[in-house]
Amino acid sequence: MTREEKSQVIKDLTAQLADTSTIYLADISGLDAGTTSNLRRACFKANVKLSVVKNTLLAKAMEAAEKDFGELPSTLKGNTSIMIAETGNAPAKVIKEFRKKNEKPVLKGAFIDEAIYVGDEYLESLSNIKSKEEVIGDIIGLLQSPTKNVISALKSGGSKLSGILKTLSEKEA
Repeated sequence: MTREEKSQVIKDLTAQLADTSTIYLADISGLDAGTTSNLRRACFKANVKLSVVKNTLLAKAMEAAEKDFGELPSTLKGNTSIMIAETGNAPAKVIKEFRKKNEKPVLKGAFIDEAIYVGDEYLESLSNIKSKEEVIGDIIGLLQSPTKNVISALKSGGSKLSGILKTLSEKEA
């Protein structure tokens, strides 16, 4: 790879790092071609972009990016794949599901909305993080709950009142 090609790769990686708030670093070494292809398919279905990167180029891109990646550059040893997604928990869910049948990928670290996680032990908690859409849905559900209770009470109260009036009118007649 020429110096110009390396420079272009660093620029592209820096742009990707700047444009996203969810970055996972994983080790997929040792997976055969078929298994790697299955992992790529699973990532595609979950809207996760998976690519294998050179550690030195990714480290330089992290330095060039305007984000603070903390300890993440220290995880850049051995085989490294970068997983980029819109949703914070999507790559973790893909890794967790894929590891039901394989021992890899191993999570090296993650950068999610300025928070940094280093180590595979965070996989479970990262997969349980709710996405922005899920949190908004929960909030809307909570906000609608009191309204539904009031409407339900008014509806049931109206039928009770009409039942009482009907009973009273029948007694007088």
